[in-house]
Amino acid sequence: MPKMRDNDLSNGGLESQVDEEEEGEEEEEEKKTTPFNPSSPSLFSPQLKAMMRIRNKYQALKKRRISSNSAAPATPRANMPEVFTFEQLAEQKKKNRRRKSRVLFPSDSRKFLPKEKERSRAKPFLILFSIIVFLQVYNAIENLDDHVVKYDLEGLEKTLGREVFGQKRGVDTLMEHLRDYLSTYSHKRPLALSVHGPSGVGKSHLGRLLTRHFRSVVGDQLVVQYFALHNCPPSESPGRCAAELTARVAQVVARAEADERIPVVVLDEAHAMRPPVLNALLELLQPDQSNEFLNVVYVLLGSLGHEEIIRHVLQNSSSSSSSSSFWKSQENDMEDVIRSSLAEQHPLWAEVDVVALTLLEKSHVVECFLEEMTREGFYPDLGHVDQLAGELSYYSAGGRQYSQNGCKQVVAKVNLL
Repeated sequence: MPKMRDNDLSNGGLESQVDEEEEGEEEEEEKKTTPFNPSSPSLFSPQLKAMMRIRNKYQALKKRRISSNSAAPATPRANMPEVFTFEQLAEQKKKNRRRKSRVLFPSDSRKFLPKEKERSRAKPFLILFSIIVFLQVYNAIENLDDHVVKYDLEGLEKTLGREVFGQKRGVDTLMEHLRDYLSTYSHKRPLALSVHGPSGVGKSHLGRLLTRHFRSVVGDQLVVQYFALHNCPPSESPGRCAAELTARVAQVVARAEADERIPVVVLDEAHAMRPPVLNALLELLQPDQSNEFLNVVYVLLGSLGHEEIIRHVLQNSSSSSSSSSFWKSQENDMEDVIRSSLAEQHPLWAEVDVVALTLLEKSHVVECFLEEMTREGFYPDLGHVDQLAGELSYYSAGGRQYSQNGCKQVVAKVNLL
């Protein structure tokens, strides 16, 4: 019987024994249900009474537990396992996502200043370094300006634009080369400019203007003006002419090195120079020389390649495009053609920068007449000037008239007045 009692308690989920009060109440209920007759003998054995008493207790406890569960929802015990569902996992993920979505921003104002020891020491050095770099760049720019101002290239550009008619693009190209080269004093090789053009377009006049200007800014001793037919006539030995030219250039560059200036050598009538003279010039243009021979400006003036220039101008005069970019590309093509054709005659022309002067139109010839008549003291009558300009020979192409001899006959026409 004790075994049955233990099994009944374990099957009912009982955790403790029944207290004395509950036993008393159950005995009273049992007495009420069982009629008491002392005179009659007991119909049940003690074992059966014990089993009935245990059963009544179990039924009473079961009714009490059911009534308590219906009154209040049962809470899961701590030692009972939880049932896993995917809904709980989804709810947990939503909670974690809500927690992660929260962004905390720092306060706008600092509550305390950093200590002196915690401040970076690199900040003063960075400021000092920036100031030094600024001063170096400013000093370099000032040095470039000083070199350009020393040679007065702005005044030269105004003079050439005023006195050389119809060659604005050629003058701009020439000034661009001079400005880039004369902005510094130290160079890796000399600057050699070769000005080419037909007869009467202003090559010799351009050479005279360059010589006059640089003599006024750097001195007569640092400018060389060399005429091939005058300084080296056909009767003179070309080897001797080459030696004299080399010695003269060496004397000038030595004096220029002492004065820290760049000399200028203007070589007119370059088309009449013979091969020994051209060879001497080619040696002077090489980069493997002493430092004073690298800081020199050579300007060669000649009519070599004038056939290519005339052909190129006449072929492209009928083009409908008149933009500056179009003519700039046309001039570059013309200079490349001149350089390639001249390089076949002598290697010197492959080492120079070509500046091409184009044909003059009739309007430019009129300007030449006005300038010459004003210089000679004549009153410039426009009707008379047009008549004189019409007496010259012209090429006709693309609705334009180009002078065959430029302004070369203008002086003779004015002298006859």
